[in-house]
Amino acid sequence: MRLRVCTHLAATPEVVWSVLEPIERHVDWMADALEITFVGNLRRGVGTTFDCRTKVGPFRTTDRMVVTEWEPARALGIVHGGAVRGTGRFSLDRDDGGTTFCWDETLVLPWWLGARAGAVVARPLLRAIWRRNLARLALLVEAAGTDA
Repeated sequence: MRLRVCTHLAATPEVVWSVLEPIERHVDWMADALEITFVGNLRRGVGTTFDCRTKVGPFRTTDRMVVTEWEPARALGIVHGGAVRGTGRFSLDRDDGGTTFCWDETLVLPWWLGARAGAVVARPLLRAIWRRNLARLALLVEAAGTDA
């Protein structure tokens, strides 16, 4: 299952990155992320590994993620290694009024979430959740921009 959601954020990529960079704070804007626990000492950069407890409707899972791409103010990529497998990437592109922020995911659901058939149901649900998450991110970015 491939998903892509994008939004415009009225702040520079540097301000957006200041909100995105602290991985432990993603729970502040991702409604489906309940808790992030780091594995090892890394908290930033390629190789950072963490477990993210996630809840979507009645379904809960813990997803082991490893950062595979870290380009400040440009991109953050991860590999999902839990029950849901795949890759994810946030990209930040400067535009005339701030930043175009895109969230791309390629995911494989486990059998107990319906695998391919479950993806048909999950795609619109996840897209809606992620759009709400991006609206929450926009509020944090706006607050960070006024603090700068």
